[in-house]
Amino acid sequence: MEPLKVWELTPWTELDVVLRLLMAAIAGAVIGYDRERAQKPAGIRTLMLVSLGSALFTTISIFGFGDYADPARLAAGIVVGIGFLGAGVILHAEKGVMGLTTAAAVWAVAATGVAFGCGLYLIALASALFILIALRLRTKHHHE
Repeated sequence: MEPLKVWELTPWTELDVVLRLLMAAIAGAVIGYDRERAQKPAGIRTLMLVSLGSALFTTISIFGFGDYADPARLAAGIVVGIGFLGAGVILHAEKGVMGLTTAAAVWAVAATGVAFGCGLYLIALASALFILIALRLRTKHHHE
């Protein structure tokens, strides 16, 4: 199986990286705005920073170390680190477990940031859209 085609938006690598970071930050902020508007704990700043940070770590691993780094290893580290962050928003309450959707949103936004950082714009934009759709779905026993 061939790797996915990475789109280069400009002929300048550093400008292309800045655009990746900008798009990741905007996508995280849009999803965060939706969460904040719903009065949930992880809002604009949190999800913007999660997406931006994930994209930044990813671009640094791709462009910053040359042939001496394996970007996949850093992506795996992001998954673990975000898991700890997500665990911090899950609460056990009298009514049951709360914060699972917020934790899942943090995790999914981090993955979107990694996709932007890799230059997989279509996948990143589609995943951001799917995250927004998922967060709009309501269930009968909606606690969060």
